[in-house]
Amino acid sequence: MAKKLPTDETEVLKLAQDLGVSTHGTLKTESGWSNIPELQSRIINAQRAIREGRLWWVALISAIASMFSALAAWVAVMK
Repeated sequence: MAKKLPTDETEVLKLAQDLGVSTHGTLKTESGWSNIPELQSRIINAQRAIREGRLWWVALISAIASMFSALAAWVAVMK
């Protein structure tokens, strides 16, 4: 189960900074206005991109292992 996103402005901003998410267009410090739902959406997209990047590496390693397995089977059959 996915961890819930924080709703507190300072916690959302800290998570955004930790993930390297842009806060451009979501904060207007002089008026005290912030668009937390937009920032949460950006955080979700950043987390998704990180997961997809990790899965891409797993898929690549799996494909390489499959190639070695097929090569080993081919060598065994040819002997």
